[in-house]
Amino acid sequence: MTIISSTKSFFVKCRRVWHSLKKPTRKEFEQITKVSAIGILILGILGFLVSIVMKLFV
Repeated sequence: MTIISSTKSFFVKCRRVWHSLKKPTRKEFEQITKVSAIGILILGILGFLVSIVMKLFV
């Protein structure tokens, strides 16, 4: 398989995926935003707790 044919195949697959995408509704967008914010908050709290534990014991 040559570089040109593999590149062409890749772009054909990308175009097929691009056409199947849809814009999320407002409700879907809000749900994704809430879940992402909760995940970021949890990771931040865990990082803060780890830094506190490291300062106490090291």
